[in-house]
Amino acid sequence: MDKDKSPEDKLKEQVETDSKKKIRSKREGREIMSNIGVFGMVGWTVAIPALIGIAIGSWLDRRYESTVSWTITMLVVGMTAGCINAWRWVNEKRKGD
Repeated sequence: MDKDKSPEDKLKEQVETDSKKKIRSKREGREIMSNIGVFGMVGWTVAIPALIGIAIGSWLDRRYESTVSWTITMLVVGMTAGCINAWRWVNEKRKGD
């Protein structure tokens, strides 16, 4: 039966279905939990690369003497990578809504 429907009708049905789901989840309070999950995911997306950067930097500091603090340098690199990943993830999530 779906083969007989035009692409516009299929799109209309999909939009109606998605909007009904969003309204229902908002009414039932699940949207708040979903948003909390997004915040948690963003936090871990930034924290994990930062911790990895600290570990690598600490190892480099012990291994090689330098005037530059490898721990701080790698922390900044990890934070930057984490922020870029979080920004991409949030943009993809926003496009999906």
